[in-house]
Amino acid sequence: MRFSIRARLKSFQYAFAGIAYMLRTQHNAWLHLIATFVVVATGFALRISASDWRWLVVAIVLVWVAETINTAFEHLCDVVQPEFHASVQRSKDIAAGAVLICVIGAVVIGAQVFAPYVLAL
Repeated sequence: MRFSIRARLKSFQYAFAGIAYMLRTQHNAWLHLIATFVVVATGFALRISASDWRWLVVAIVLVWVAETINTAFEHLCDVVQPEFHASVQRSKDIAAGAVLICVIGAVVIGAQVFAPYVLAL
């Protein structure tokens, strides 16, 4: 298949459709969205440095990537095995655990970034 700008633009449409599906179907994605807005607003309010913004962006992206992959994994599991199966449930729990690990890491990064600014108030 030859390179096509139209096809590349279409791939963006598919990606945005996937993100929209995640936001429509995953309650935790809404929590991540709220947390993202709170972190960004706090960063602007505290006028954090560019290097601190880099850490926050990495933390935010890490959580969003984990949640997106978890959503895709859960959806695929539900299509392949619609009825309950203990192994599928275990796999879904492990994927959710990966999101939790990323969230905990993001909270630690956020605390390390924001602490000096809050303590200086």
